[in-house]
Amino acid sequence: MTIMNRRDLLKTAAISLPLIPVAAAEEIQKSSNGLPPLTIQDAKVIATSAGGHYRWVFLKIVTSEAGLYGIGSAADVFQDMAVIADLEDHLKPWLIGKDPDRIEDLWQSAQFRTYWRNGPINNNVLSAMDMALWDIKGKRANMPIYQMLGGKAHDAVAVYDHQQGTTKEECLDALQKSLANGFTHVRIQLGGYGGGGFTPQGEGNRAEGGYQGPAFDEEQYVDTIPPLFEYLRAKAGFGPKLLHDVHSHMTGMNAVELARRLEPCQMYFVEDILPPEQLSYYRNIREICTTPQAVGEIFTHPLEVVPLVKDRLIDFIRNRIAATGGITPVRKLTALCEICGVKTAFQEGADNDPVNQLAAYHIDLSSSAFGIQEENHFPPIVHDMFPGMAEIRKGYLYDSGKPGLGVEIDEDLARKNPLGPMRNGGAYGTGRTIDGTVWYP
Repeated sequence: MTIMNRRDLLKTAAISLPLIPVAAAEEIQKSSNGLPPLTIQDAKVIATSAGGHYRWVFLKIVTSEAGLYGIGSAADVFQDMAVIADLEDHLKPWLIGKDPDRIEDLWQSAQFRTYWRNGPINNNVLSAMDMALWDIKGKRANMPIYQMLGGKAHDAVAVYDHQQGTTKEECLDALQKSLANGFTHVRIQLGGYGGGGFTPQGEGNRAEGGYQGPAFDEEQYVDTIPPLFEYLRAKAGFGPKLLHDVHSHMTGMNAVELARRLEPCQMYFVEDILPPEQLSYYRNIREICTTPQAVGEIFTHPLEVVPLVKDRLIDFIRNRIAATGGITPVRKLTALCEICGVKTAFQEGADNDPVNQLAAYHIDLSSSAFGIQEENHFPPIVHDMFPGMAEIRKGYLYDSGKPGLGVEIDEDLARKNPLGPMRNGGAYGTGRTIDGTVWYP
């Protein structure tokens, strides 16, 4: 008896297997999900402003099914023109004709289509596409996105409020205002980012003919902020969940010392105590105190946060969905967080938009790793421009209950509020130290 070799066996198997005609394959697909195949017919870029610091870019993906489309956010207030050009000139031609049901495949392919991947602009573009695809899938399934991610893991999404004051007494009044409005988590700043750590304009020992503006001083900040929270705890007790954003102003052992001094205040978390260039110092912080750390607001690569999560060096991830590639990669990060005991606190304030807010909401509502979400207090025009946008009631965020993301864009109103000229090229401001050295934003 002759033993058939592997090559002959494969040839025999190939001959014996029946080929499935394309039409039959389409019938199998239709019978498996009950819906006909889809294609992407158009992709439309919508750029608009709701006034102030809002400069928003959205992508609307239109499918071959009448009336079925999805929207996604490509929010990048500092480089919005670059994002628009990428969406119009690069992503749109590539997307036309593709199957919007294949979200994972499209996300992977869109990431690699640029060859040099995971840059900030490309990840804004990926995010817009990804959110729009999930929106389409949810609408077609007639369910909110969180239902497709496993359903609710909790009843609602808690959000934290933002407050500040120029004195500790003003900060206490602001805290009590938030508590009266139903918030249990409140972020407190002493006169804004870096407040409490600035030498006033013209004061201090300046270099001759040098910088005369407000000058940041790390040691001054370390001496000022812990007493503020000691005061708030003495007056308001330990019931409120207190947060603080250092906004990357600390370096090295000054960050470690600040975290150590804040430990008795039992912070809910301290955000971005270090800049992304000095992340290794989170290990030093872990070794010396238990002050919870939240990190990731200015991360763009979806995997930047992974070493911090897997080594349990932080307590909350702060990624912005629209900056990190969309729902697809961030839900994977969220699963890793659950495994490692880290929670989510997605970045949603400042220039963010209602579409990105809801993308974060659906991940949060469906994840056991959820910790807290940042609030957005939008002006009235935004509520008119985005029917179905989420609402905050007594410290909790609620969606509209509609399928997909649950929010729409009034395109007529968006057109009536176009993007204006960019001041200084859209640059984010930086601080300086007393000798004129550029410091972190």
